Amino acid sequence: MAKDIYAHIRSNPKFDELVSKRRRFATILSIIVLVLFYGFILQVAFFPEVIGRPIGSGKLTYGVVAGFFQFIFFTLLTWMYVRRANTEFDRINEELIDEAIAGSQL
Repeated sequence: MAKDIYAHIRSNPKFDELVSKRRRFATILSIIVLVLFYGFILQVAFFPEVIGRPIGSGKLTYGVVAGFFQFIFFTLLTWMYVRRANTEFDRINEELIDEAIAGSQL
């Protein structure tokens, strides 16, 4: 019976929609993370005078602020993914399962 349900899920066009939406969203978020992270690392490597410059007359530097910003921003991106996964992706997933169970009982 499980094989029938899996076959119904795989043949449903909503399955392809779910896979493509999740892949596209995860790819976009991954690119954002990689660009920001490696951009920060490249800035440290090639422009240390900019990243090490103090803000005002204090000891806090632009690099510390940029690193802290990354933690906040990456947490926000994670929250965005979890929110979308728990709403849109889970809704499509439940529809797929319900349709597959109904189709396998025919």
